[in-house]
Amino acid sequence: MPVIEPRSAPLEGFRLLPGRFDRAAQETLRDAIRSVVAVAPLYRPSMPRTGKPFSVRMTNCGILGWVSDQTGYRYQPTHPLTGAPWPDIPPMLVDLWQEVAGYQDPPEACLVNFYEPDARMGLHQDLDEKEFLAPVLSVSLGDTCLFRIGGTKRGDPTRSLRLASGDVVLLGGEARLAFHGVDRIYPGTSTLLSQGGRINLTLRRVTKPTDAIPRSAFLG
Repeated sequence: MPVIEPRSAPLEGFRLLPGRFDRAAQETLRDAIRSVVAVAPLYRPSMPRTGKPFSVRMTNCGILGWVSDQTGYRYQPTHPLTGAPWPDIPPMLVDLWQEVAGYQDPPEACLVNFYEPDARMGLHQDLDEKEFLAPVLSVSLGDTCLFRIGGTKRGDPTRSLRLASGDVVLLGGEARLAFHGVDRIYPGTSTLLSQGGRINLTLRRVTKPTDAIPRSAFLG
């Protein structure tokens, strides 16, 4: 499986912004996510039907959060263990979305996945949203990972690249429905997280925006 150069886009709509967040910004974002986790603790979701636990722990912030259990995949407004609403998305992530997403409406969900050294994420498509015109925007913090991306069909060829702390990936256009996953974590490649591991933050728009009210409606 070849490792692609970061500037080589696998599909239309794929963008890699290497080092988008410098060390100081990474630390600020790390601390913001710690505040999220203090309100919405990390938990280990399970696979539909089988109940097999994920290798990653996760939580969410935003008005909606993605969850998985034996009943299926879905978005919901509350934490599955605490029953409390998800905390707000940190402003610097909302700013990032406004800067690079190319989509006028704000994100509604930010998945927080924590990868321990032996964790991985199998190839999958992000299909649980209703709005596919909005991209999926991903931020890496902590140890480097080997990210793999294919085409829009499961059998399409895949290519891989390493994502380091501070890197940002955008899956829009054709790449919005690309199969993608994380094959491995490279322990000790970052000192951002005191216990090691990787945090992946994934911003998503879940619902289709309502029709905007024309400005003329406010004029007398």
